[in-house]
Amino acid sequence: MESSLLLVIIFSLIGGVLSLIGAVVLSQKKIQTTSIVKYATPFAAGALLAAVFLDLLKEGLEEYTVSSVLNGALAGILGFFILERFLHWFHHHNHGEHSTKRESAPLIVIGDTLHNALDGVAIAGAFLVSVPSGIITTIAVALHEIPQEIGDFGLLLSKGYSRKRALVLNALSALATTVSAVAVYLLGTNTELPLGAMLGVSAGFLLYISLSDIIPHIHESASKKKLFDMRPIMLLVGVLVVAISTNIAHRYIEHGDEYENETSVSEKVHPEEDDHDH
Repeated sequence: MESSLLLVIIFSLIGGVLSLIGAVVLSQKKIQTTSIVKYATPFAAGALLAAVFLDLLKEGLEEYTVSSVLNGALAGILGFFILERFLHWFHHHNHGEHSTKRESAPLIVIGDTLHNALDGVAIAGAFLVSVPSGIITTIAVALHEIPQEIGDFGLLLSKGYSRKRALVLNALSALATTVSAVAVYLLGTNTELPLGAMLGVSAGFLLYISLSDIIPHIHESASKKKLFDMRPIMLLVGVLVVAISTNIAHRYIEHGDEYENETSVSEKVHPEEDDHDH
């Protein structure tokens, strides 16, 4: 359990660390934010879709009942939709149309923290099923978080925050991923959780992000005058990268675990076999 918990902590930190690296790059003005977000966002959408259909749903439907996985996916989609509606209502109700830039900044941090916490739940739920699924989910989440965190960092700068303060707020918000991942993982190892439903919820959460947020934004920002656009290609590249990663992770990690388990069982069944030979 300790080694698995360590993996959860390490991989749940990956998304936050990568996003902070992006924020640091932005703060030093080495490259333009728009260029990163423009191509990283569709790449992330492809990664999320591949993680949902090639890993989370596939794993869930193979190991658990169809109804639990699909009901979980529906709950994940509806839950995230309701959360988004609440955040929009909260912003309008508390700040109104004439809010200052500084007043609306806390909502960005609150929304990002809640989002990161849900990322942690998705990562932990996948790790509770298998290490490969946890790794693939982390990769997809991290790829999505990089352009989002860079965008949030830029928004905080536009609201009047200093680069140092915006960076600190991003770092604290990113820790919500690890905190929620560890809490859910410990809960899952000490009590019997409906893992099929949890995989479904994770899949629904990632699916909602990609289909309702990222892909519509790609269509809206696309130039109507240009026939060729790199963003659809980047989306396909994202699918391909996660598909290859999924294949590698499940093939080598699962086979390695099976070999270790078989060796351990063999040693327990025949502990003195070598002594008899001598």
